[in-house]
Amino acid sequence: MVDLRSDTVTRPTRAMREAMASAEVGDDVFGDDPTVQALEARVAQMFGHEAALFAPSGSMANQIALQLVVTPGHELLAGADAHVVTYELGAAATIGGISTRTWPAVGADLDVDQIAAMIRPAGYPSVPTHAIAVEQTHNLGYGGVVPLATIKGLRSVADEAGVALHCDGARIWHAHVADGVPLAAYGALFDTLSVCLSKGLGAPVGSLIVGSAARIAQARLIRKRMGGGMRQVGILAAAGLHALDHHIERLADDHARARRLAEALAPYGVVDPGRIRTNLVPLDLSKSALDAPALVAAAAERGVRLVAMFPTVARLVTHLDVDDEALDRAIEVLSGLLRDA
Repeated sequence: MVDLRSDTVTRPTRAMREAMASAEVGDDVFGDDPTVQALEARVAQMFGHEAALFAPSGSMANQIALQLVVTPGHELLAGADAHVVTYELGAAATIGGISTRTWPAVGADLDVDQIAAMIRPAGYPSVPTHAIAVEQTHNLGYGGVVPLATIKGLRSVADEAGVALHCDGARIWHAHVADGVPLAAYGALFDTLSVCLSKGLGAPVGSLIVGSAARIAQARLIRKRMGGGMRQVGILAAAGLHALDHHIERLADDHARARRLAEALAPYGVVDPGRIRTNLVPLDLSKSALDAPALVAAAAERGVRLVAMFPTVARLVTHLDVDDEALDRAIEVLSGLLRDA
């Protein structure tokens, strides 16, 4: 089975499992798990911030970060297709008491002036804006990378308006490899970041919130309140450390395979290879006889898994567990289905 549903389906490598098995652990609720501490310090340093906090999921990391920068009853601005809006089950409102207002779905192609015009200051006769959220890379933007210049523009807008800037950096490692922007350069532009170890980097579990020491101290309390306090979690932190050591630069291989996949399927009119920046490949089936669920079902019968994002859009994701042989098999199966449709 060639599994192209997501880069979250990867399994720990043998070396990662060995690192997990030999990890030195403690009780992280008491703050004495040395492997967790090492991971948190490492990630904070990579992004040029004072501190970081390990969390069990990307959604929890995002929601903790949002509660750090938006007080209850106030507003977050985000894209209509942002993960914090579409895939976190209303957590910002339900858990954080946060009101969310969105700009139109544009993926990574943000319009700084449009976002600036949306900010509502304190004293305005409606909910004031406290923060802006940016997704890097953009999931529903199919791995699109927000340009550094755009983020710098948003930083200036945020500073002028006195609001915070949050990065949902679940796949920020991919942006770093694709554009060559140092992680610390991204970190310098955001008040808070969430970064994921189980998307692309191959760890089985885990994300981190990154920010100032004061914010991360508060984040630890929020994590506990949300049920995210864990005990001997150094076993998982060891997987994260191994991923940081061995699985970042190899993301370039995933990007190259994604482009090769797109180029192979481009003759069927379903994808523009020029728009593939990282490891996500959307198939636009609006002009095909197959809709997305039908393609997913037919491919699965032939040993290739993909996911229907929308009725006419299927998504393919290259990752650590997809080598050239697996990619060749996926191309063979999908080309045959699209050719015969």
